[in-house]
Amino acid sequence: MQSVTVSRTIDAPRVAVQAAMDDTEAFMLAAGFDDVTVDGDEIHLRNRVGIATIELTLERVDESDATLAYEQREGIFESMRTVYRLDDAGEAGTRVEATTDFALDVALVGDLLDSTIIRRQRNKELDAQFDYLEDTVE
Repeated sequence: MQSVTVSRTIDAPRVAVQAAMDDTEAFMLAAGFDDVTVDGDEIHLRNRVGIATIELTLERVDESDATLAYEQREGIFESMRTVYRLDDAGEAGTRVEATTDFALDVALVGDLLDSTIIRRQRNKELDAQFDYLEDTVE
């Protein structure tokens, strides 16, 4: 199992950050995905990474202290789960942390992608989402 964690303190109250994340389609598009469709608790993503196009079907899941959590239901990973948490950072605002845990399905991924590429790509996606949060709550 591989893991990617990104955190940032956003200069805004928790309620404002939460509201920006509640617009799930916009929040997911902010990651730079080529296509996002939200249908209830299902999130469908399509994204080009290098020479590969990745398509994922995600499902929101309950995570006791998470603002948003989802798991892959269909896609290239053997398993993939992302959890976003918000914490009060006092006068500095709200600390946002996102962790993605994943295991690659080697039979599906093969030589096109490896865990290093996935970790690098995921870092970029999470940073872009945090940029979106900063821009949205200004």
